[in-house]
Formats: sequence, structure tokens, C-alpha cells
Amino acid sequence: MRKIVEVKIEPGFKVWIRFADGVSGAVDLSGMAGKGVFKAWDRPGFFASVFIDEESHTIAWPGGIDLCPDSLYDEICAGSSKASNA
Repeated sequence: MRKIVEVKIEPGFKVWIRFADGVSGAVDLSGMAGKGVFKAWDRPGFFASVFIDEESHTIAWPGGIDLCPDSLYDEICAGSSKASNA
């Protein structure tokens, strides 16, 4: 499992993520916003409350909302023009 070490919010339900191996990039989560548990992101300031879960090493939000770090890693690598390896 991949380990996320840094996350920053970007406009439009996007997050910039850096993994322990140095791979970093932005992931567009706007397609999930407003659907199911991700409806919570529509509340003012909620999306910006993202944090790195200490146990799973992925990004998470209050209330148990989290995303698979491997999927996020794959998405960053698939968009290699946005990914960098520091």
C-alpha cells in the first residue's frame, strides 16, 4: 500500500498529493463530489478539512470518508504530465 505524506487542496475539488516515494501530482475528485458519502464535500469548508489518516496513510475527511491510496497513486501516474518524482 502506498503512503501519502502530504496533501494540499486545490480549487474545484482537486487535491495535490505527495507519496513517500516522491511521486506527486494533482487528482481531480470533482466527479465524486455530491454523490453518496461524498455529498458531504458540498458543505462549506468540508472538502478543505482533508487530512492524512495516520493508520491507513491515505487522505481522509471527518466521518470516516477516505480514498484508496493505491488508486490515487495510479491516477497520478496515469496523468504523468501532472506527476513528478521529487
